[in-house]
Amino acid sequence: MSTSRNEPDQCNLRKYDFPLDDIPRLNCMDPQVDELIKSKKPVVLTGSNLVGAASKWDLDYLEKNMGNGDFTIFVSKGNQFKFFDEKKLAEIDSVSGAHTKNRPQKEYIRPAKSCPIKIQDFAKRVREWKDGDERLYLQQALSSTSGAGVVQDFIRFRWDWVTAKQKLHNWGKLTYNLLLVGLEGNVTPCHYDEQENLFAQIHGHKRCILFPPEQFGCLYPHPVWHPHDRQSQVDLDNPDYDRFPKMRDLHGVQAVVGPGDVLYIPIYWWHHIESVKPEKYTVSLNFWYKAGPVGQVEYPIKGYQKVAIMRNVEKMLAEAMQDPEEVGALLRTMVQGRF
Repeated sequence: MSTSRNEPDQCNLRKYDFPLDDIPRLNCMDPQVDELIKSKKPVVLTGSNLVGAASKWDLDYLEKNMGNGDFTIFVSKGNQFKFFDEKKLAEIDSVSGAHTKNRPQKEYIRPAKSCPIKIQDFAKRVREWKDGDERLYLQQALSSTSGAGVVQDFIRFRWDWVTAKQKLHNWGKLTYNLLLVGLEGNVTPCHYDEQENLFAQIHGHKRCILFPPEQFGCLYPHPVWHPHDRQSQVDLDNPDYDRFPKMRDLHGVQAVVGPGDVLYIPIYWWHHIESVKPEKYTVSLNFWYKAGPVGQVEYPIKGYQKVAIMRNVEKMLAEAMQDPEEVGALLRTMVQGRF
């Protein structure tokens, strides 16, 4: 990839122990695009103009056009913003019930704290941010209350193009669009989503490292009942091969996406995303779609289908045992005793 003054220098990107191939980069009109999407393989789309109306969404524009409502930011002393699902804590208590009422409650460490903020205050903190300060990451679902200017731009997105892709590939409904504004160096650690994702880059550049569902065992996911459900326990930047030896078998794909690029992230594909220099901050927008109807199942089943089955089995066992902590022991007993 050639670089210019406004593009990241590939030589300065972090080096990893595992091999990384390039994600195909194709014009959105190329017939191979739909072949890759149909096969649930990632691809970087160029020329779609999907979020062309948002090309002016830099910090100045958002500050003036997102209104005076409260938005959600995450604040962290480190650069990793690992998702923590507060709802899972209530689910654990609900499933466990009386069976674990006398057991000491486990303490879960929240990697970043969330808080409401006005867009003007957020913009000021980003402009004044320097190394050593707490890191910030705005993550906000867009809605009709997101400010008149932003809403008008949103209406002018290429909805005809993206809706055609949705219908062609039999995706479910659009669930929401998540606006992401983060400082350079911010990392969303390795995780997977249960939805199809078109990841549109608006300002700055992001490095996206993806792994297929077939590498599920190499990434040591947290249990489904854990607040870090769908998140990997491994730290790609600081691998611990003693605890996670299968990490040595990782083999990923990557792309650096810039303004106008749209990355298709297939359902259940792991992804690790970093905002990279030279820009001080990045702006991105997710288009998340529910999985479509299963239809006729073809055998052998695919990697993403295996992940869905494993999740359902784990959930079922947690409910049946009435104690999520017992699930692992039960599965180990079954496997060690039979295989």
